[in-house]
Amino acid sequence: MPAPLDPRLLRAFVTVAEELHFTRAALRLHLAQQALSRDVRRLERELGAELFVRTTRQVTLTPDGERLLPHARRVLRAQDDLLAAFGQARPLLVDLNSPGLVTPRRVLHRARELAPGHELMARYESGLTWAAGELLAGRLDVSFGRFAGLDPALRSGLDHQPVRYEPMAVVLPEDHRLAGTAEVPLAELAGETVYAGAGNPRTPEWTGLARLLFEERGIELAPPAPLAVGEEEFQRIMARTRHPILAVVGFPALPSTVVRPLVDPVPLSPVSLVWRRGLTHPAFDALRGAAARLAAEEGWLRRPPGGWIPAADHVLMTSHD
Repeated sequence: MPAPLDPRLLRAFVTVAEELHFTRAALRLHLAQQALSRDVRRLERELGAELFVRTTRQVTLTPDGERLLPHARRVLRAQDDLLAAFGQARPLLVDLNSPGLVTPRRVLHRARELAPGHELMARYESGLTWAAGELLAGRLDVSFGRFAGLDPALRSGLDHQPVRYEPMAVVLPEDHRLAGTAEVPLAELAGETVYAGAGNPRTPEWTGLARLLFEERGIELAPPAPLAVGEEEFQRIMARTRHPILAVVGFPALPSTVVRPLVDPVPLSPVSLVWRRGLTHPAFDALRGAAARLAAEEGWLRRPPGGWIPAADHVLMTSHD
């Protein structure tokens, strides 16, 4: 009888097939690159087939590798399901960006209701750009944020599911001239300097969205502030600069501030669920299902009349299969 295949070798193969890069695949698996290469060569010997074409410039799948990939994924999914049935599945690591963001937290809570037998653990990476690197390295499973704002090189290894067009808001000092209004028309911010994370290496996708929104409206993007770690430090820095802060509706007010929705037009922050391509986990379908259900129940993917969104974001949010 043929010798059984070690699932560890199949996982090594699938990871390299998804990354098409041995160094990135080794990072995801927390292995030395030499050990990963050794596992792939062993699998090729056991199958009697060459699975990859390796050159100094690139790695590609051979026809045998293409044929093996869907079978290997099914085997690994079955193994994950088996371990989950006996309470041995690893936690699904879900990045919520920031404790103050409502949409990711609601999706996570609904997913926990849908999959009570699985562990979904929250993480806080502060921005999708930073989280994307962690996703590709296998240190996170999923995150939330503006997919169109990622560098195309990062997007190539990721996939996404549109979740919400989230209305944007501004956080104002409570004695600001606009603090007494129920809503703030964008035109009223002309001449203001508004903070949107400039200089923060974790959140350039948010800063980029702000820059597009502020263009031709006379709103200045606040210069980089010292990178504050933790809510208390962020509050201290913002209290010193007294700049209004670009945020989303539902963001909790800081001490001595108010949160006001932006209107005329209503600017929208496009939120997607983002994950590493090829991700398999028994709780992952529950998370995607939770996002889809909430979007349908709450109308999260219905754009308000006249809602503003960049063209590139519109394309990615509406052309997703």
